[in-house]
Amino acid sequence: MITALENHINTHLNFLNGKKLLVANSAGIDSVVLTHMLKTLGFDISLAHCNFNLRGKQSNKDEKFVKKLGEKLNVNTYTTSFKTLEYAEKKGISTQMAARKLRYKWFKKISLEHKLDYIITAHHKDDVIETFLINFTRGTGLDGLTGIPVVNKNIVRPLLIFSREEILIYATKNKLKWREDESNSSVKYIRNKIRHKVLPILTEINPNLLDSFKNTLTHLMGSQQIVKDNIKRVQKKLSQKIGEERHYNIEGLKNLSNPKAYLYELFHKKGFTAWNDVYNLLEAQTGKQVLSKTHRLIKNRDVLILSKIKNSATKTYSINQNTIKITSPLHLKFKLIPLANEGKNKTSATDYIIHNESAVQLDADKLTFPLTIRKWKKGDYFYPIGLQGSKKLSKHFKDQKFSIFDKENTWLLCAGENIVWVIGNRLDNRFKVDENTQTIYSITIDKR
Repeated sequence: MITALENHINTHLNFLNGKKLLVANSAGIDSVVLTHMLKTLGFDISLAHCNFNLRGKQSNKDEKFVKKLGEKLNVNTYTTSFKTLEYAEKKGISTQMAARKLRYKWFKKISLEHKLDYIITAHHKDDVIETFLINFTRGTGLDGLTGIPVVNKNIVRPLLIFSREEILIYATKNKLKWREDESNSSVKYIRNKIRHKVLPILTEINPNLLDSFKNTLTHLMGSQQIVKDNIKRVQKKLSQKIGEERHYNIEGLKNLSNPKAYLYELFHKKGFTAWNDVYNLLEAQTGKQVLSKTHRLIKNRDVLILSKIKNSATKTYSINQNTIKITSPLHLKFKLIPLANEGKNKTSATDYIIHNESAVQLDADKLTFPLTIRKWKKGDYFYPIGLQGSKKLSKHFKDQKFSIFDKENTWLLCAGENIVWVIGNRLDNRFKVDENTQTIYSITIDKR
């Protein structure tokens, strides 16, 4: 078994050689075997143990066991303690999910602090089939059925080539000591229920279950790659990146062989779950949207627009008369230009009249400093240059065919309560340069 692991690492995980490894050790048989094997093969390892405080004194005994193991092997050992139940309740998630989030966050923190290259966990073959069945019962796409990845960024699982039985044989043969977690025998957890009740029946039906499942997994992973390749092709053909948004051509999506399946593959990683609602966007009215916790899909005429959900709270930015430039929320440059008023050097203010998408020239004497930059709000109005009278900003956006995202990403330059410039779009007539202007206030968008 030790030779098999060495060959596996040299063939498929050779990037681990010569690196500093952080081994997640729970005190259980799997992680003790992993630690023993890597140490035997001469890897530079450190141990990391999480005390989740879920089993009273037993949790503390696990921690002491790992510390003693680290001393025996003469390797660095890092431990931490979590209030897992409190965290789970606060986040509204299961205890197991809470423990997972807490430990991986801490593993990454330890790795960065101590300049360790990879996090090594002791997942094995049986874990893969258990995870498959858990995801299968909950309903999932191919991602949930293709098991636990051997490598996920800097997290590596070299024991996935071994079964639980093989690990037990190795531990027994090498007279290793480990601690049993009595909760592993409890069927109140779904994983244990599958381990103790479902898998024995499946193994009875097919004694070669693990090997057969490995073949099934290989086929699923092949199918998954085909799907990924096709989704990349569709994404490239039917969408384009516009700023922070991605726009998908609705007609193109509707013409696909199975639009609902494609929508799932395109958007499920963004957290969407209401797939009927997503599919109905293809025929919905402009402005209809579907939200996930992190993203939004909105129907805007002939496209679906995908964007991240931003904090709705808006901040006001102040600009003093002596401000030369700002970099937040936009890159803007400011300049005061006094005009010559006498003799042959007299300058005509109208020569400075500029108002376009990237620059405006204002009459400085008509401004009240400090100026402010803010997002629009209901009831805003201004006096668009080139038109007579005032106009509600909401009506202006509609006439300009602004999408919801356009509106949300638009900033206003204001003097007091008055809108001076819908930045990058339209100047207010009250602040334009005219024949009486004495000083120009020039603003330019620095497009980076």
